[in-house]
Amino acid sequence: MPTPNYSFEKRKRELAKKAAKEAKRLRKDNKPVTTDAPNISNEPVAEAVEETVS
Repeated sequence: MPTPNYSFEKRKRELAKKAAKEAKRLRKDNKPVTTDAPNISNEPVAEAVEETVS
């Protein structure tokens, strides 16, 4: 009976894990950017700065 090749098994697991990680990274990179965030205007901040300077 042949002995199991643990190095080969470990290498296969490592390659599978690396491929899964790369696939996840690609999915994250290709995620569409949403523009649903409210438009934040800098005007109120500028007014607040002017009031404190006066």
